[in-house]
Amino acid sequence: MENLYDTLQKKGYTRIKFKLSKTQHLLIKGKINGIEGQFILDTGASNSCVGFEGITHFELSASDSDTKAAGAGGIGMLTQTSVNNKLKLGRWGSKNFGLVIFDMSHVNEALRQYKAKPVHGIIGADILMKGKAIIDYYNHCVYLK
Repeated sequence: MENLYDTLQKKGYTRIKFKLSKTQHLLIKGKINGIEGQFILDTGASNSCVGFEGITHFELSASDSDTKAAGAGGIGMLTQTSVNNKLKLGRWGSKNFGLVIFDMSHVNEALRQYKAKPVHGIIGADILMKGKAIIDYYNHCVYLK
């Protein structure tokens, strides 16, 4: 029987390694607009997002949004959006990538309390669906097509 990597590679998938944090979050490195960042891979997040500091870090063009964010940190959080960005995870990429921008300080404060490193953002279901993601928890990698 073929292994998962060989099977998915033949079907056009790219393997991207992730690490498990002290908090059991899946951490993945990526680039937005060619600039590196550290992200949580989150199947429960509907949209990929970055914190407000990501506007400068990733050279984003941000616009105000009427949409309020909700998540583990609370509800009704003010947001901005950024469109037409480039995302690169390993060798997999997406052009015209949209992001939600909101205050992620509560996420990073929780990580710091567990002596884990802060993250720039979250890779959510929007990207996982677009890339037809298959997550291999045992081998610590995600496959995107």
